Amino acid sequence: MICAGSHSRQSLRRLLRQARRALTPLQQKQAAKALYRQLAQNPQFRRARHIALYLPTNGEIDPRPLLREAQRRGKRAYLPVLNAWPREKMVFQRLLPGERLQKNRFRILEPRANPAQQRKVWALDLVMLPLVGFDEYGGRLGMGGGFYDRSLAYLTRRQQWRKPALLGLAHECQKVDRLELASWDVALQATVTDKGWYCGD
Repeated sequence: MICAGSHSRQSLRRLLRQARRALTPLQQKQAAKALYRQLAQNPQFRRARHIALYLPTNGEIDPRPLLREAQRRGKRAYLPVLNAWPREKMVFQRLLPGERLQKNRFRILEPRANPAQQRKVWALDLVMLPLVGFDEYGGRLGMGGGFYDRSLAYLTRRQQWRKPALLGLAHECQKVDRLELASWDVALQATVTDKGWYCGD
């Protein structure tokens, strides 16, 4: 396990991205199946009606089996969509079955922006976030763009909240000993890997 305190955030991101990119296609496929098994029958996933996920890039663990399962069960699945303006804003938009996707400015697939299909983050039941690194105390190290932090910033001003539940998704190799959280970082309720659950404080 990497000691987070001995690295800057930038070097930590580089090391952890290398670790997940080093996984073979077979390991990635096995990890996606194991993640599915961890979550598909979990009460949080089963009860949720409006679920935000993501499409994997750069070695991220693949939640698409969960996305397909959500749609199969009649749940509404949402993907992050970057705003054209202001450029630092991100919204969550429902993915319709069979919908064609386009690449955003980071070359990540997303639905074509349609405000009629977008939902406020506080009206979602469950948000499953990608991450670069995590610890077992609810800490999450993102890519550095701050899109999720800005979208979820209102949660840092509330001592308790019920919705949405926030779950980080990761490969086990992305775990570090402990991350130092900044004031704008939103803690996760848990991080789920291909090996198990790590619940936050």
